[in-house]
Amino acid sequence: MYAIVNIAGQQTKVEANKFVYAHKLAGNVGDTVTLGNALLTDDNGTITIGTPELNVAVTGTILAHVKGDKVLVFKKKRRKGYQKMNGHRQSFTKVMINSIG
Repeated sequence: MYAIVNIAGQQTKVEANKFVYAHKLAGNVGDTVTLGNALLTDDNGTITIGTPELNVAVTGTILAHVKGDKVLVFKKKRRKGYQKMNGHRQSFTKVMINSIG
């Protein structure tokens, strides 16, 4: 069984007993979070689509707060001597999905 859930403005496919990386969520390591209502569920080939949401709650446990890979932004204007380099690392929360429904 899997579900499509809206986590912090991003639709994510979640399955029970697997983990996902979501944008930084409030809470400490070990806290239980409810990820809201599901937009779509699939139970052994039976697909249920919400209009706009289903009344199925998805719960998970926060495993860690981590940072993603560094993204480099390089700007240059040729023949002008202008170069600028910026970097960014996005903060993520690693969430273990406990149950769907």
